[in-house]
Amino acid sequence: MSCPLCKRPQSIFFLQERHRIYRRCEVCLLVFVPPAWHLDAQAEKAEYDLHRNHPEDSGYRRFLSRLSMPLRERLPVAARGLDFGSGPGPTLAPMLAEDGFRMELYDPFYAPDTSVLNARYDFVTCTEVVEHFRFPGREFSRLWSLLLPGGWLGIMTKLVIDQAAFARWHYKNDLTHVAFFSRQTFRFLEKKLRARLQLIEPDVILMQKLK
Repeated sequence: MSCPLCKRPQSIFFLQERHRIYRRCEVCLLVFVPPAWHLDAQAEKAEYDLHRNHPEDSGYRRFLSRLSMPLRERLPVAARGLDFGSGPGPTLAPMLAEDGFRMELYDPFYAPDTSVLNARYDFVTCTEVVEHFRFPGREFSRLWSLLLPGGWLGIMTKLVIDQAAFARWHYKNDLTHVAFFSRQTFRFLEKKLRARLQLIEPDVILMQKLK
């Protein structure tokens, strides 16, 4: 089965559980769930509807600040950004707006206005989003096309360590999570996209589009 990120055919069996299986690409090291085990759109949205994130939740704001703080240090004044996959309770966008940045929202379920995808931005944020990508190669190409030269892509997602840790990992148990990245996967993307990669924290990744 070909890799949904780099399209190479060299994926191998990685892990099997009762509810689904996982494969790993031998080139980019993405771990992914084959399409036969993906939820349909209705079941996927039902899972997202259970999320209780709220912009006034101080704990959630602290969690998101681990991305917003290093990102805003790299942005020009009044930069324009897009929160991609903003979810049912957008919080990062209001936080960045409070810092003076101009924000737009996109989410296929909760903010489906695709007109915002016709613009280009100084930065794009994806917090706890990329692990939901069924076609990560296509989605990363789209995200990259939304950035102006010199712009930043800010990502939060938990990273794969090794097979033994993956087998015990709670993160894989969310059935909406179908793509799992490692440091090596992001280094692959750094080369593919001709980006500048910065691994800020174990789950905070910044990628700059070179001019």
